[in-house]
Amino acid sequence: MHQERIFFFDTTLRDGEQSPGCSMYMAEKVRMAKQLELLGVDVIEAGFAIASDGDFAAVRQVAQEVKGPRICSLSRAKEEDIVAAARALEPAVKPRIHIFLASSDIHLEYKLQISREQALELTDKSVRLARTYVDDVEFSPEDASRSDREFLCEMVQIAVDAGATVINLPDTVGYTVPREYASMFRLMKERIRGVENIVLSSHCHNDLGLAVANSLAALEAGARQVECTINGIGERAGNAALEELAAAMYVRHDQLPFQHNLDLKQLFPASQMLSEVITFAPAPNKAVVGSNAFSHEAGIHQHGMMSNPLCYEIMTPSQVGVPANRMVLGKHSGRHALNHRLKELGFSLSRADLDLAYQRFVEVADRKKSVFDQDLVSIMLTHLRQSPVVNQHGGQHGPSSSTAVAAPQP
Repeated sequence: MHQERIFFFDTTLRDGEQSPGCSMYMAEKVRMAKQLELLGVDVIEAGFAIASDGDFAAVRQVAQEVKGPRICSLSRAKEEDIVAAARALEPAVKPRIHIFLASSDIHLEYKLQISREQALELTDKSVRLARTYVDDVEFSPEDASRSDREFLCEMVQIAVDAGATVINLPDTVGYTVPREYASMFRLMKERIRGVENIVLSSHCHNDLGLAVANSLAALEAGARQVECTINGIGERAGNAALEELAAAMYVRHDQLPFQHNLDLKQLFPASQMLSEVITFAPAPNKAVVGSNAFSHEAGIHQHGMMSNPLCYEIMTPSQVGVPANRMVLGKHSGRHALNHRLKELGFSLSRADLDLAYQRFVEVADRKKSVFDQDLVSIMLTHLRQSPVVNQHGGQHGPSSSTAVAAPQP
């Protein structure tokens, strides 16, 4: 199957930062941008230059210090926004101005209070102005997924004719579903003159939990840029999560035969850095980078994992930069997992001793949500007073011995 190049557009520093609790200082934006460069993203949307003096300075500093990816600033279809974006991007080796303008009737009437005709005039004027400053202009008809399709095509055609190099069709409010979203991209490929000379882009929000699924549907329908954020942060329920898109393309390359520039081993470090910067981590059950993504508690899962990790893991932790999977000992764990951890702690038990230790382990697990190394050591100390335990070196220790108890490992 033919492989095509996908461009990853990261908007963690712009759309992601707009979500409550996720604002970043300039130094933090620069630090995060350098990690995104290590990750291999193609485009970094560094901010919204007109929004504040701080955002302007952050965009300019990222453009100054990060030279690998294309650096982008967001802009409304207003002259002052475009000028501010252009000025902030002056140090960039590969600058891009990203213009957005509402295309749905509800946004035009109630938010902007302008007509369709006025919107089309602003589209033409703003894209042409941006092209006088940079060679790379992205245009986004905001709320594209709720827009009249004929009007959407008209607006996109005007943007392309005016010099837009990238057309993004955002699902601004997380409203669409995969089949419907894909049909928009197929429509553009059929109807827009010169579509072969531009890049179509997806930008999905996660209000219905479909951001990644919708983004993948767009790629299958012809989009070649995908806009996303680390940990899926963003307005309301967030954006399509970069790490989930990348992992899906890796694990299901048979279905998603796309090439990209990402170094998957930098996914977890990027997630960890963002968590540190914004002071909160993704949910434990977050795909790919959540603390439980490679953790196993159920006994049958733990046994399968110890026999062959592929039983329950479709990718290895190391492939996405996670240090290791971990066995979580709890009431669902079985003898195999308990015996495995006791051996790591320095204990080697006979079957009879393991049965007794397991019985006491279950009693503790019924009272606690998780059983930690110190709990296991306590169980073994109690166990030692009643039965000799053979340590991992083969020596036998009676009830008075303390050498069989290994120090809990970090």
